[in-house]
Amino acid sequence: MKAKRTLILLGVIIFSLYSFSSIFQEGWKVPEKYVKMKNPTDPDEDLAIGKSLYSKHCQSCHGKEGYGDGPKAKEMTGDLGDFSSEEYQQQTDGTLFYKTSFGKDDMPEFTKKIPDDEDRWLIVNYMRTLAE
Repeated sequence: MKAKRTLILLGVIIFSLYSFSSIFQEGWKVPEKYVKMKNPTDPDEDLAIGKSLYSKHCQSCHGKEGYGDGPKAKEMTGDLGDFSSEEYQQQTDGTLFYKTSFGKDDMPEFTKKIPDDEDRWLIVNYMRTLAE
């Protein structure tokens, strides 16, 4: 009986930690409007522009390949993510657009540095090419 209680308690603790870590990793409260937002750009066009903007504004933290290993990454306190990962790539374009546009914590807001929505969409398109 004691072993059974211990197993149940252990299960509850593991479930709680897993739930907490999932919430912590998510961390971003992306409005549903953005989650469902469709990318208005053609992902096969203007990739050079998206790459150029990524190189200028994102590469210093996120790295050339999007692994989160750029030269400024060590200065950051949060998880910079791995753009090549399946978990990252499963996010909707609208979610990535929101995160790129409005930022959170160490991730700056880019609506002023990159005021054109289309340019931020082109960065999203380029980040899609970093999938493994």
